[in-house]
Amino acid sequence: MSEQRPELQFDTLVSLCKRRGFVFPSSEIYGGIGGFWDYGPLGVEMKNNIKRAWWKAMVQDREDVVGIDASIIMNPRVWEASGHVATFTDPMVDCKACKHRFRADHLEGDVCPECGAVGEFTDARQFNLMFKTYVGPVADDASEVYLRPETAQAMFINFDNVVTSMRRKLPVGIAQIGRSFRNEITPGNFIFRDREFEQMEMEFFVKPGTDEFWHEHWGQERLKWFTQLGIRSENLRIRHHTDEELSHYSKATFDIEYLFGMGWSELEGIANRADYDLQQHSKHSGKSLTYFDEETNQHIVPYVIEPAVGVDRTFLTLLYDAYEEEEVKGEKRVVLRLSPIVAPIKAAVLPLSRNEKLGPLTSEVHALLRPQFMTQLDDAQSIGRRYRRQDEIGTPFCVTVDFESLDDRMVTIRERDSMEQSRVAIDDLVGTLKEKLGGL
Repeated sequence: MSEQRPELQFDTLVSLCKRRGFVFPSSEIYGGIGGFWDYGPLGVEMKNNIKRAWWKAMVQDREDVVGIDASIIMNPRVWEASGHVATFTDPMVDCKACKHRFRADHLEGDVCPECGAVGEFTDARQFNLMFKTYVGPVADDASEVYLRPETAQAMFINFDNVVTSMRRKLPVGIAQIGRSFRNEITPGNFIFRDREFEQMEMEFFVKPGTDEFWHEHWGQERLKWFTQLGIRSENLRIRHHTDEELSHYSKATFDIEYLFGMGWSELEGIANRADYDLQQHSKHSGKSLTYFDEETNQHIVPYVIEPAVGVDRTFLTLLYDAYEEEEVKGEKRVVLRLSPIVAPIKAAVLPLSRNEKLGPLTSEVHALLRPQFMTQLDDAQSIGRRYRRQDEIGTPFCVTVDFESLDDRMVTIRERDSMEQSRVAIDDLVGTLKEKLGGL
């Protein structure tokens, strides 16, 4: 019997991820460090699959988007122009009793969530979230720089470079995947809110007056992408920001939200940034960031639509949505019903037993599949336990080599979701799996 877990606690995912090699606490042997996580062998494969799927949908499959890969550290004037130095802050309070710090807007009432003290919070003060460091041998104000808190600004300051070098006309998008850093006051909920994370962002430059059409277009495109990755549509919604919520640069913003056990929370933001960023960087740099519109014979400042999503938060959402528990003969078993698109292992090769007669053919089958898919060979314990181990990490297909395989050179393919089994000739195995995986 299978049971959905909408109330699933993040601690359960933390345990699964550590046990099976998805995610580990960073620097764990030294006590860890809050807001930082390391991705293990399965986690890095799944992250790479997410990034490949995003890049394919946003760049490869479109004629109007190109990509860049920009520096993490940029001239600090970039962040002055963007408004991050002045406004990229959260309200922070301290508990006088236990000395813990919290985001004021994340607290309910005047009770400390750490020690239970009542009315012991300090007055709120603004805390800038950017990490500072220094360039060069001397650590002084002149050498102070920032680790980027977002990847977006690199697309804005490279707008002219990209449009000129690639000979592009509007509308045109610039996409990037890269690490960002935010000194969150209270990171938490596993990898939902980190201090170091990866972003997948795209800035779509359009003619003023067409921005509202493109804003709606990208909202629907991004919603569709999540369902294509296997996230159930009933757990997704679009929520428009109120006027009070809008960022200083935003003409309009809506979020794609996911229904976690803690309630609806942001998965991706899609903002209409108007011409704020190009205007700001033109003003502060002295470099014109306009576009010559041949139809009107005028220089214009494009408007920008920005779909921005975190790799880590997408990773967490996919795990959360795929997690199921089964009870068989009183034993609880975990199944991750991950889409083959993002599953870290596409096919596992399992000999029926460790009998030495099966070894050579099992190795042959594994060698046949390994160049085509991420695979795993497992021969430890009973075949039933090995099937369950693969179900627990989201592997969609298991290929079993048995004693009949020695005579007929056929293997059994077991499908995780349907539990169907079929015999396939080894010579046809790669083609059959590619067909079942949808050409992946």
